[in-house]
Amino acid sequence: MTLLRAHLRLSAGRKALPRTCASLASLSVRHYSSAAPAMSDTTERKPLFDKILIANRGEIACRVMHTAKRMGIKTVAVYSEADADSMHVKLADEAYLIGTAPAAESYLRADKIIDVVRRSGAQAIHPGYGFLSENAKFAETLASQGIAFIGPPGAAMRAMGSKSESKRIMQKAGVPVVPGYHGENQDAAFLKQQAEQIGYPVLIKAVLGGGGKGMRIVEKPADFEMMLDSSRREALKSFGDDNVLVEKYLTKPRHVEVQVFADKHGNAVHLFERDCSVQRRHQKIIEEAPAPDLLPEVRRLLGEKAVAAAKAVKYEGAGTVEFIMDDETQQFYFMEMNTRLQVEHPVTEMITNTDLVQWQLEVAAGNRLPKLQNEIVCTGHAFEARIYAENPENGFLPDTGRLVHLATPQPSSDVRVETGVQTGDVISVYYDPMIAKLVVRGEDRQAALRVLRKALAEYEIVGLHTNIGFLRRLAESPDFIAAKVETGFINKHLDELFPPVAQPSAESIVQAALAHVIDSSTKAALSTHGGLASPWAAIDSFRLNAFGSQTTTLAYGDHQYTAKVRVVGNGMYSVCVTSKSGDKIAEFHNVQPLWEPLPGGVGSTSAGGHLRALLNDRLCASNVVFNDKDSSITVFDQGRVAVFKVPVPQYFDDAGAASPGSVTAPMSCKIVQVMVEPGTEVEQNAPLVVLEAMKMEHVIKAPKAGKIASVYYKVGDLVEEGKNLVAFENE
Repeated sequence: MTLLRAHLRLSAGRKALPRTCASLASLSVRHYSSAAPAMSDTTERKPLFDKILIANRGEIACRVMHTAKRMGIKTVAVYSEADADSMHVKLADEAYLIGTAPAAESYLRADKIIDVVRRSGAQAIHPGYGFLSENAKFAETLASQGIAFIGPPGAAMRAMGSKSESKRIMQKAGVPVVPGYHGENQDAAFLKQQAEQIGYPVLIKAVLGGGGKGMRIVEKPADFEMMLDSSRREALKSFGDDNVLVEKYLTKPRHVEVQVFADKHGNAVHLFERDCSVQRRHQKIIEEAPAPDLLPEVRRLLGEKAVAAAKAVKYEGAGTVEFIMDDETQQFYFMEMNTRLQVEHPVTEMITNTDLVQWQLEVAAGNRLPKLQNEIVCTGHAFEARIYAENPENGFLPDTGRLVHLATPQPSSDVRVETGVQTGDVISVYYDPMIAKLVVRGEDRQAALRVLRKALAEYEIVGLHTNIGFLRRLAESPDFIAAKVETGFINKHLDELFPPVAQPSAESIVQAALAHVIDSSTKAALSTHGGLASPWAAIDSFRLNAFGSQTTTLAYGDHQYTAKVRVVGNGMYSVCVTSKSGDKIAEFHNVQPLWEPLPGGVGSTSAGGHLRALLNDRLCASNVVFNDKDSSITVFDQGRVAVFKVPVPQYFDDAGAASPGSVTAPMSCKIVQVMVEPGTEVEQNAPLVVLEAMKMEHVIKAPKAGKIASVYYKVGDLVEEGKNLVAFENE
């Protein structure tokens, strides 16, 4: 989807929306004007900033800019070399290059960001989430230089941004915490001793930050040192601090968190809770609000304890108090406090009809909270599904590549698509692999789930692996529909969430074949007629090829199909589909396809078209997308998705094949540790290489016992997906 199309879609969603709507598009005059009188009754209203800098990138930078622009506030973007053409740079009123692609040389460079504040005349910095958002030193440096930080003060960040310090505060307040070691002694041997006293399995967690980074489950003592080193490296790269804590790992918890907000006038409120239990790699993939099936007393206590925690450290701005809850008893334990706006804040906005970025701007300017506790009402139910570039079938490993095709559900009062990318953009190895957040609302949980399932079926991405299909299966799971959620949900439903791959329908095969024939005929016409393509030229080219017929071979997993397309009249065809063995699967007569090219085409980042065809008695209307990178054809047929490969000659296939006995990179990545060398004898599952992709570390283990023959890369090297990492000696 182009930037212009995204803008038009958002604009279209702003017309005549219901007053109860909590979508970003509806947050214009109504919310602000209703909140202003409450502030003016007791406190003189202070003016908002004229210009702010967003010290972040991607989706959250765009999210902040949308609210700022609506409120008449100018925005300044900073960007790395890798983000020069990104959406947040194009949306900003001003933009400044601050470094190379690695975050340590750009988005974590506080000195460069402060310099841009001075040069641009910005009055405040919004940190988004991640990067410098929970860096107390950064907030204090800004305060000392007269630059407003749109977030909590440094003292509150130090107290609650540190998992260990926040747990001590909560213990003092009488809130139960998970058993563990939260002290300052970071000696590896001492931490291992504490783990043995706590009892395995244990969880190693970075003291600072969040998002699952720096978090490792340790099942047995033999793995402790390796997991500790990995946790510390990841924490240092993500948050600039490698201190950790060790806690007992609870095997069947729910993850419930409370959104809190506080101002400079002593007011603090909660905006109800969210359930974020369904996770992979300790990272949330779907969130909902309010949390389902909580006892009223538990819901009340969660809100009260979260507000008490915020008041205890004189908190200001947006924060989230996270709890682990026993799924059976609903006994909850304080886990941590995130001193920033959370990724999943839109679900709270949806059920409370608020704009939390606007609240941040009001509080940072010195104004009262737009609403006090008795004015905040929960209406309906909301879900947020995170659309990631990752391969669920390969352990949710992140993927990289260009977005060849991107089409989203139509935004409305009940559907929000929050993103920082568009068709043609590249998801790189340097940053988080999240493509977008799909946020939906319904009058109750079941209604919200219906909206979510429909919206996921309308989401189309080609160019890299995504988790959309997985999210669809999750939203259709009977136990998920019944709200039987806990952090082990995915592992306990593997068979359901990862079923055997179903074979494509005959209609999908025919649509892929028709699209392939039309595309190849059009390209032939372009070549024959000197680049001037016309429908007549394409038809002539098609008819001249093999006496009015073309045969297309399509692969789908281990299966292969042949579709013979034959001209039977003016614009009318018959199509016969057979299996690899020659058995007829289906035959369609008198097919009259209508083809409308998608934006892009030959020589651009997107190629394909919208195909309409009556196949027997079913009218198919599909987007069909070609991807030259992997010779694939993707058919999006009204919620059904099928990806076919056009077989390439064997000599091309062999050129990219891995060497026998080699271990390859599962994704584009950076080498951070090499644990073997030629001649090393290893056991099966022994760690060989540690990779870094999207700010997460991944350990590559030996698939078998043997002797290492070659190691192809060293620490710091960038490696493309599929490249050989190490090779074993031939047996």
